[in-house]
Amino acid sequence: MSERQTIPRTQTGMRLAAPVVKVLKGVAEYRDMSLGDLVEGIVLHAFEGKCAFGPETLEVIAKLREVYGCDLTAADAHALEEDGRDAQDPEP
Repeated sequence: MSERQTIPRTQTGMRLAAPVVKVLKGVAEYRDMSLGDLVEGIVLHAFEGKCAFGPETLEVIAKLREVYGCDLTAADAHALEEDGRDAQDPEP
């Protein structure tokens, strides 16, 4: 594990698919961490070509995807368009 570091953070205005946000919030709750910390960890793992989740968490993700109807895959990543409507607050 790395030594703890103090870093600057920036508030973002990301827009994500509502079902993806629901699953992410569920995973963050499961891992007892903030949504921002979860996303940051996923990205840092991706930068190194690593998977951010172990088998147990991947099972939880599969269940959350089913519950929230998240059928998007990596193949959909660059082929999504907004429908012009804002989704309701995606609280799990």
